[in-house]
Amino acid sequence: MLTERQQQLLEFLRGFQRKQGVMPSTRDIQRHFGFASQTAAMSHLKALEKKGVIRRLAGMARAVSFPEDLEKPETITIPIYGSIPAGFASDNPESKDGSLSLDIQSLGLSRSSNPFALRVRGDSMIGAHICHGDHVILVQKEPKPRDVVAALIDGETTLKRYLTEGNKPYLKAENPKYPDLIPAQELMIQGVMVGLFRSQGTPA
Repeated sequence: MLTERQQQLLEFLRGFQRKQGVMPSTRDIQRHFGFASQTAAMSHLKALEKKGVIRRLAGMARAVSFPEDLEKPETITIPIYGSIPAGFASDNPESKDGSLSLDIQSLGLSRSSNPFALRVRGDSMIGAHICHGDHVILVQKEPKPRDVVAALIDGETTLKRYLTEGNKPYLKAENPKYPDLIPAQELMIQGVMVGLFRSQGTPA
């Protein structure tokens, strides 16, 4: 039997997925319920998992699904479009370079979302637990403040957190070694991160 708060969280997960097309992040859950930390949000997710009303896939962000949705797993092939710097901005993402086959329902995505993946290079996003060698899974949609995005900024591409100040967008690293990136002319969001894949052989 669920507690009142657990039932509220379950309803929030369902509603968020229905409206946004993806599962909420632990930060989304923290903000919605006013938890003191993302750790508290994770603890509530673990409690729901223990009671069997959700399932979580280890090593993947936002990988929450409902047991009834997993009766018929639906695998999707997600193209990998090269790599993207999680450091200082660099050249545009490369052309298609392999693919990942993942259960789309475990990612909380619909097939129509057309996800794609990029391999991470660098350490500027380690504060968000995004490491060199990881694959970030993205979809093309309008970003919200604090989303992690693949962005084209003044002709160069990078993976950073999307923020705004006075309605002016800029990009922020999750590593104090790297400065904020403020567009001089152009900022184009190429994809919003909705998941992360880390293989066992991925270097830290």
